[in-house]
This record gives sequence, C-alpha cells and structure tokens, in this order.
Amino acid sequence: MRSAAILAALPLVLAAPSKRASPAPLVKPRNAEIIDGKYIVKMKSTIGVQALESHKSLISAKADYTYKSHKFVGFAASLTADEVEKLQNSADVEYIEHDAVVRAYATQENADWGLARISNTDASSSTYTYDDSAGEGVCAYIVDTGIDVEHEEFEGRATFASNQVDSDDTDGNGHGTHVAGTIGSATYGVAKKVALYAVKVLGADGSGTNSGVIAGMDFVVTDAPERDCPKGVVVNLSLGGGVSDSVNEAAANVVSAGNFMAVAAGNEASDASTSSPASEPSVCTVGATDNTDTLAEYSNFGSLVDILAPGTDIESTWPGGQTNTISGTSMASPHVAGIGAYFLGLGAASVDELCEYIASVAQADAISGVPSDTVNLIIHNDS
Repeated sequence: MRSAAILAALPLVLAAPSKRASPAPLVKPRNAEIIDGKYIVKMKSTIGVQALESHKSLISAKADYTYKSHKFVGFAASLTADEVEKLQNSADVEYIEHDAVVRAYATQENADWGLARISNTDASSSTYTYDDSAGEGVCAYIVDTGIDVEHEEFEGRATFASNQVDSDDTDGNGHGTHVAGTIGSATYGVAKKVALYAVKVLGADGSGTNSGVIAGMDFVVTDAPERDCPKGVVVNLSLGGGVSDSVNEAAANVVSAGNFMAVAAGNEASDASTSSPASEPSVCTVGATDNTDTLAEYSNFGSLVDILAPGTDIESTWPGGQTNTISGTSMASPHVAGIGAYFLGLGAASVDELCEYIASVAQADAISGVPSDTVNLIIHNDS
C-alpha cells in the first residue's frame, strides 16, 4: 500500500510547471485600452492538455477562455500580481499579455479635408477613419475666445469653465468655437466624445493680454484635478505674441502639472522661437499644412516645431449654430490637441510622452516646402 501511495503522487509531481531561467515577457498591447486585472496567458504550442490544465489550476479565478486550437494554446483569466509572476516563471509559458478592449472602426464620409487627412496618407481623401472610443474620458481645455457651448455639434459636452477677460460668457469672436469644433465636435472633431471646457482669455476682437492668458493657464492647473477626466487632460492654445518668459513659464507649469498642451506655432512665416508660448520647449508646437500637402505659406517653422497638421481652409463650428472655414496655425493646433485626446482615450501613450508618441506615428517626409531645420511629420491617427 505504501508503494501504491507513492506511485499515485507521481503524476501530480510531473504535471507541476517547471521553472525557467528568466521570466516570460509581460506584454502591453500598442494603442489599446487595457482592461485592468485581465490577461491572456500564451503557452508554448508543444505542451499537452494536462500541462495546460495544471497551469490553470495555479490561479484562483475561473478561466474566461481556454485556447487549444492548432498552435495557439493558452487561456485568458483574471490574475493577481502574484499569479502573473508565478506564471511568468513557468518554462511552459511563452508570454503573458494584458487583455484590452476591441471596437469596430467608425468612418465618416465627406469629412473636411483636414480631418480626413489625419487618417490617410495624402490630402485627397474625404473619409475619416477612427476608433469609436473617440477621446471618451478625456477633458480638453480651450484657452481662447470662449465657446458657443449651446452649439448642437457639441452634444452637451461643452462647458464654459472660466472667463478671464470680460463678463460675457459667450464667444463673440468665433475663433474659440472653431478650435473647439476641430478638437471634439460631432462632425468636424478629431475626438468626437471628448469633454470640452472653455477658458476665455481673448475678447470679441480676438485679442487679450499676457496676464489674462497666464490667468487662464493657471485656472487650468487648479481646475483640471476637480473634473472627471479619467483618461487625462489636453490643453489647446491657438494664440501667441512676442516672446514672454512669464507666458512660457506658465505654459511649462501646465505641462509639469500633468497636462498635454498643443500650441500654435504662429502665422508670421518666421521661426517659432520668436513667439510665446510656441517657444516653450515643453509644449507641443504645431505648424500648419494646406490641402496640397505643402507647408502653409504663413506657418512659422524651425527646430521648436514638434509636428505639422492641417491648417488651411479648415471647416468647423461657429457661434449661432453655424460653421465657418478659416486658416492658420490656430486651426492646425486643435488637430493635435484632438489627436492627443484620441490617443489618450485609446490608452496609447501617457500624457508626459504624448507629443513624442504623436510624432512617432506621424507620416514622415510627405509635406513639401518644409525647411531643413523643421520636422517633416504630419499627424496620423494610426488607424
């Protein structure tokens, strides 16, 4: 009987996972919305059913799925950190990957050329292809002339958050409403589910003061943590003036507080180092292109420009339920704020590396007329 008891224990010993010299890779999907605590455990294709079941027995939760077809062997389940580590140390595990959300892609026919350009490789398309997550869970602050928050294109997602210039909580100019529309309106927006917040720092004539602009940026730093922005915060400044240390420092403060900031490079056809806040290195400075894939004749340029985006003849929202078509690096910058919100919604990058990520997935060397000291990268949503 003693001998039989020993022999009966042998199959269990043989079925136990063997150790490995270094842990199996833990992989995070690119451009994905990660599901916390959920993982896919990919086993080596040569293991048998008994070894697969032995690994499943190491976890406390029931496996959501078991895979054993052809060369794909493994399972998906909720795992604790300790269970992940234990499985990583098994010689039978090829890798473990974070589980992530999958969605159908949406397309928009007859889109504005600038919107269509960011999901295509030339300026001739009129179709905008994008993930339907569309920036949901991200807050976008538009530091500008205000927003017509009642415009039906904003679908109730726009809020007048602050007024640093007058007592009129409307957009008497139109510029801010246009910018907000490019970031997140239903028809013209890059990130169609983002929450929009107006920070008014320019009056009806489109002008303001450095002190007012700084007050607006200061408001963003204190207000953003109080909002429901689980995926992060983007800030757009389609404005500028002469080089100002205080404006640049205020912009840097917004970024260091954990927010992404897109800034228009300027419309002087000169080096972006000549204006603020475009000359602040920590912001994402945006030059403009036209619908022939040429650097816009008015766009500032130079080594401080981080990325290019459509800026000429851009159609977007306008006060009073209207639309308007206008041009400028002011129109290019919100394309970048919008694509930043889009990528944050996908979980593709963290806020502090978002400008670099946008550049890394941009289309290279597609724009003509770009000076040698300026990046030749036009934004792309990687769809």
